Amino acid sequence: MRPPPVWVVKPALAVRGAIGRAHARMAPPFAVVIERTNAMIEGKALAVMAELQIPDHLHAGPRTAAELASVVGADRDALDRLLAFLVACGLLGRTRDGRYENNATSDVLRADHPESVREWVRFSGAGWEWEIWNELHHSVMTGGSGTVAAHGKPYFEYVNHVNPEAGATFNRALAQLGAIMAPLIVDGYDFSPARRVCDVGGGSGVLLAEVLRRHPAAHGVLFELDALHADAREALSARGVSDRCELVAGDFFASVPDGCDLYILQAVIHDWDDERCVTILANVREAMPPGARLLVIENLLDADGREKDKLTRAFDLLMLVLTGAGRERTRAQFETLFARAGLRLERDITLPPLLHVLEVSPVRSD
Repeated sequence: MRPPPVWVVKPALAVRGAIGRAHARMAPPFAVVIERTNAMIEGKALAVMAELQIPDHLHAGPRTAAELASVVGADRDALDRLLAFLVACGLLGRTRDGRYENNATSDVLRADHPESVREWVRFSGAGWEWEIWNELHHSVMTGGSGTVAAHGKPYFEYVNHVNPEAGATFNRALAQLGAIMAPLIVDGYDFSPARRVCDVGGGSGVLLAEVLRRHPAAHGVLFELDALHADAREALSARGVSDRCELVAGDFFASVPDGCDLYILQAVIHDWDDERCVTILANVREAMPPGARLLVIENLLDADGREKDKLTRAFDLLMLVLTGAGRERTRAQFETLFARAGLRLERDITLPPLLHVLEVSPVRSD
């Protein structure tokens, strides 16, 4: 199911935000605070439901708590209480005779759903991830990484080298989100002029694979850590484009493959502080031949600080606690980074629900 167009999404998000703010003003303040504090329970309950694969077990039809408990090996009463809470939150359905059933929300936690976010929910509810969030106070007081405080290492070092299980969970979560967003990006930007596309820090390769699938004349370069190449091969093979994509291992803080006419940085810049962002952008600028373009794909904060929806602000806090240095940015802040790296913004293309494709070109030295 594709999201509605931007002209529908933006007002809808504004209305949703206004309703939430109105509710906060109308309800007793103590009730609002308690309700918001209990939001953590919803997230953890969703994660447990996803971990137990309850939506998968309900795909064939409604089941009682006793039937589900028998299948997943859970305590019947405790599972019933968990699922009843999720029904009360609107996150699961229930039939008139008391059996549990999927609704539109729980359905996307099925592993085989085309827009599944099961792995993202499992990532968000993982114990090691919550240990990082427990250090939000540390991050707010110091500006430092909650990951370093909780686990002793910077985030990417921790998930890539220290805790392989955490890294696998994180990479699966990003791959699922990428699989949802890739068709929207390829629908919203005209990739047809590009003949050689380099996805810098392209993760599991789902976006590049979708670009190549839609544009048979194009060839690709996936520039990513060697540890992610196995996942990328799977994504490329699934879309039948392996023969048109080169996998290159490297470090974008050192250099970027040259000679491509289109470069992509999706959800990369928000991981780093300004200085490291300029280094990445300058390395891409150095690799770009005349006429090449760079796409920086990120969420943007509103310039006036009055976000119509809280999701981008939530991601900004996520960047703070995970990395310390990373952040979401306004368009003006991106333009400042681009200028420092010898680049300039040509277009800002808004995609539903919240993505922006910033098309960037090199500043001519003459």
